[in-house]
Amino acid sequence: MSEQFSGVVTVLDGNKREVFRFDSGFAVLDIGSVGNEGDLRLRGDDGESKIHLDGGRQLINLTNAAGVTVFRFDAVHSVLDLGPSLGGAGAEADLRIYGADGQVKIHLDGNTGDIRLVGADCAEEFDIDAAKTVERGSVLSIGDRGCLRPCTIPYDKGVAGVISGAGGFRSGIVLDSRPGHSHRAPVALTGKAYCRVDAGPAPVEAGDLLTTSATVGHAMKAADPARAFGSVLGKALAPLPSGSGLIPVLVSLQ
Repeated sequence: MSEQFSGVVTVLDGNKREVFRFDSGFAVLDIGSVGNEGDLRLRGDDGESKIHLDGGRQLINLTNAAGVTVFRFDAVHSVLDLGPSLGGAGAEADLRIYGADGQVKIHLDGNTGDIRLVGADCAEEFDIDAAKTVERGSVLSIGDRGCLRPCTIPYDKGVAGVISGAGGFRSGIVLDSRPGHSHRAPVALTGKAYCRVDAGPAPVEAGDLLTTSATVGHAMKAADPARAFGSVLGKALAPLPSGSGLIPVLVSLQ
């Protein structure tokens, strides 16, 4: 039959200092005291310390089966080491961050040194003209006072990029993010993004250069090389034979 306990358990060291205290009322465990810092060590079945919380040095240390440190957090210097940072043989470290759907969203690969992101473009937040209605995938140009606005003229040398987040692509990196600020939007400056395109002036084929069009917030095929320099938004990654629609593009301002 199990026993129940309600209260406080304390342990004193040889100098009558309280070095262990468990308060069941608040589910609090304190280890250590003034002049006698606390350590918590969890040993494996081989008798060796596997997890070590060092109250004096303010370290959290984890070792693998071979006794090699593979996780080390130094609170004094605010340093987190993953992998065999103190030498010895051990697996390389990976850091994976999952989303609510259970899928990896950010992966720092210790073996290759790569940072893997599920997003498709590098975007930066810009102020958007509050008087203009903008949708994801819209093509933006530089307006007055540096604010961006949907493009309205063909071959606009002020073209700035595409509002990120349309279709199936999301930003991999967002620079200058300012949560809580209104009239700002992430603008894809490089990478893949879905873009609003008007094929009325000319059919669009995969690989065609794109520029701004007279249709608000839409790109079109850059059919005039003489006017295209400085106004190219990027390249079409899919065809659009007629009408207007949302197609993937490789954003590369030129």
